[in-house]
Amino acid sequence: MLKKTIEYNDCNGVERKEDFYFNLTEAELMEMEYGTTGGFSEMVKKIVAAQDTPTIMKIFKSLLLKAYGEKSDDGKRFIKSEEISTAFSQTEAYSKLFMELATDADAASDFINGIIPKSVSKQSATVLPAKM
Repeated sequence: MLKKTIEYNDCNGVERKEDFYFNLTEAELMEMEYGTTGGFSEMVKKIVAAQDTPTIMKIFKSLLLKAYGEKSDDGKRFIKSEEISTAFSQTEAYSKLFMELATDADAASDFINGIIPKSVSKQSATVLPAKM
């Protein structure tokens, strides 16, 4: 699980500093990989090699929102839903994080490696190439 602390101004102009959490489970990674003909990681490699920037951005947004969730108070669950992801995508915090990841290859690589479960080897879990 990756915790990102993001400073941003909300819609009322109030400066905020909040922690946001991101995680992909082994099951989610497997579903992504085997739910795509030829494998998700291979598809992404081909898109990156072709320098298909619009598609790369769509995939990155999808990963970011798929990984976003909220920890339950008791710490037993990491709650994800379309509603939670949509609410996050409507914040300035999302915009700041997206722009950071879209413009800094090292930050993007660190993010991807941070959301992948530690139990999954780095080699087999690479969803996106290190440099986009």
